[in-house]
Amino acid sequence: MELTRRGMLKGALAVAAAGTFGLRAGWSRAAIDLGEATVEVLSDGHLTLPADFIFAPMPPDELGAVLEPYGIGPNAPLTPECNVTLLRKDDMVVLFDAGAGSTFQDTAGKIAEALDAAGLAPEDVTHVVFTHGHPDHLWGVLDDFDEPFFSEAQHLFGKAERDYWMDPNTVDSIGAGRTAFAVGAQRRLEAMEDAMTFFSDGEEILPGVAAYMTPGHTPGHMSFEIRSGNESLLVIGDAISNHHVAFARPDWPSGSDQDESMAAATRVALMDRLASEQMRFVGFHLPGGFGRAERDGSFYRFVEGEG
Repeated sequence: MELTRRGMLKGALAVAAAGTFGLRAGWSRAAIDLGEATVEVLSDGHLTLPADFIFAPMPPDELGAVLEPYGIGPNAPLTPECNVTLLRKDDMVVLFDAGAGSTFQDTAGKIAEALDAAGLAPEDVTHVVFTHGHPDHLWGVLDDFDEPFFSEAQHLFGKAERDYWMDPNTVDSIGAGRTAFAVGAQRRLEAMEDAMTFFSDGEEILPGVAAYMTPGHTPGHMSFEIRSGNESLLVIGDAISNHHVAFARPDWPSGSDQDESMAAATRVALMDRLASEQMRFVGFHLPGGFGRAERDGSFYRFVEGEG
């Protein structure tokens, strides 16, 4: 399913009519100590999505039973959180993704308030590291005057992801419902070119931060392992993009992924690693951000929390 403006508005109206579904209040929500570092989750707000943006390619005769334990209907609009990860280590103040900015959805783009609640200003950020180029992750890089929002920061972006969005063929090949994604990504990457450096799979991009390809959601989607002392945590972006079907049936296709089969393969492999190693992770759209994956028979479940 393609995310059209009409579809987004339809979902937003349905949410407004039904209430806020218990959305969490507060901008800076959770933090953990990781060796000598501190990792925090900052809220950029939330998105409002029509159900079929995620569920359309899934088997309808099985979907309802998978969603029922979570209190989610297969046709209900979704309001996923937007969790920006903040790393403080030595003299580094690192954001993983820039948030949505002011032009994507009204319910997102709240990173300035979140930073303020964390005692920071945009100019205090030393590095912005991107998982991928979708609007809710990239568009916040520019302010309302098309100036860099994080004016003092070095910006780090995956080379494969950059090449995909800057390819002139992407606008035509991405599908009508995502054309605006491609146009918006190109404009922002061009505007930030002088402030950006590009990295590849397996690189240590900052001290204690290594980048790993987790493709499928987008062609060059990256996850990041943060290590400090004997402890580690994985920033997974949208490689696992919800707390229900992605865990209960990681092998199912999701409509939010640009390459559904590749994303499913990535998800299955990543879930196995996270559960086997009991590794903490933070997901951009997972409730509370922090959590672990536990095996549940042949599949998995999300265990929310910092522990």
